[in-house]
Amino acid sequence: MQKNIALFSLAGCLAASAVAAETLAERVRAANARFADVSAAVAEGYSPIPCASGAGGGAMGIHYVNGGYLTGDENQLDIAKPEAVMYEPQADGSLVLVGVEYITFEGPAALEGHLLNLSGAPNRYGLDPFYELHVWAWRDNPKGPFADMNPNVSCEFAGAG
Repeated sequence: MQKNIALFSLAGCLAASAVAAETLAERVRAANARFADVSAAVAEGYSPIPCASGAGGGAMGIHYVNGGYLTGDENQLDIAKPEAVMYEPQADGSLVLVGVEYITFEGPAALEGHLLNLSGAPNRYGLDPFYELHVWAWRDNPKGPFADMNPNVSCEFAGAG
């Protein structure tokens, strides 16, 4: 009987976590829909860095980073002002919005109850250690909505167009 209660409790916790993840992804999508057109990101001060792909497969896409949001950091993450906006390059040279990334240098940190991941130094960006959270709000990720790499994203067409 006690095993059944524990399994039921674990199942309830996992279901609640999935609902919370979906809710955050929905809020991120609503707050950042303007970035569907990359020109909106550029107009708000975001600049591209090369497409990031993982050795184990999948990618993060091209990050458009707002350097102004990475300075004077007081651990104040704003759902409507992600530090990076992520796009997947297409064969015709266009970019499709797939997700956003929240970054802070102070931590541990959380966004609406979701802990950010520590990225130590050295790292591919040449930054000091930082905390980050990817939110795949426009592209399903079988690894989860907050995983770093997404097997459904590719850098195959980076530089195309």
